Amino acid sequence: MRNLKIVLVLCIVCLTFSSCSKFSRLQKSTDVMVKYNGALGYYDKKDYYRAGELLNEVIPLLRGTEQAEKALFFRAYCTYQLRDLILSAYHFKNFVETYPRSAMAEEAMYLYCMSLYEDSPPYYLDQTNTLEALDAINTFLLNYPDNPNRDRISGIAELCKTKLEVKAWENTKIYFKTENYKAAAIAFENFSKDYPESKYIEECAFLKIATQYHYAKNSIEDKKNERYDVLIDRYQDFIDKFPQSRFARDAERFYKVAQARLSNNAASEELNVKD
Repeated sequence: MRNLKIVLVLCIVCLTFSSCSKFSRLQKSTDVMVKYNGALGYYDKKDYYRAGELLNEVIPLLRGTEQAEKALFFRAYCTYQLRDLILSAYHFKNFVETYPRSAMAEEAMYLYCMSLYEDSPPYYLDQTNTLEALDAINTFLLNYPDNPNRDRISGIAELCKTKLEVKAWENTKIYFKTENYKAAAIAFENFSKDYPESKYIEECAFLKIATQYHYAKNSIEDKKNERYDVLIDRYQDFIDKFPQSRFARDAERFYKVAQARLSNNAASEELNVKD
């Protein structure tokens, strides 16, 4: 049993050495086609690291040949399989721009979208890649409406939109949390326009009221009545749209304060309103 293990270890070492020796010889070869065919051999075996290394070396030497198109696509695919997503996005985009009529252009465009999406960070980080992924997906769906991956890529587009929506909502609430009520009022209004079907739209409508209360309360005397008027309008819009809202009770308290103020009962402004 021990001898068998030793033999197996020796076989593995020999195979590894042989593989490394073959790869080293290919790297040192001055014959472009030998390197190219060696890269294809590694690619077929799903050895994407070695295939990619050899393709990087031969691609500049294959320009203008019939092998250049395939080499460019395979290199992009190798980087994708190795999860170097920034580089694979670059390579797939470059392939589509270089060979727009290629039979592989559709798959390259799809994998360009996937590279961008899979490299997209959590919502609280910069969303440049998410925006680029969404733009790329829209282009893909426009150019290849019958692609078999259409449903999957459409679903990914919705995930991108959701991530951007969450990012926008969290950024919008920052103004309220930091008590910058003038900016918060504008931000909540913009969010309502940009995401009218958002799952946050009810909370947004309530926070418009809360924001307007604080904005009015902290205004100079000459501006208070005008800004409480806006609060009342926002409350009426809110209660019309969300009569059973979980925020209805707090919204009503802000509304009653505004009513009292406009009825010249300034003392009511000091009611115990939940801030």
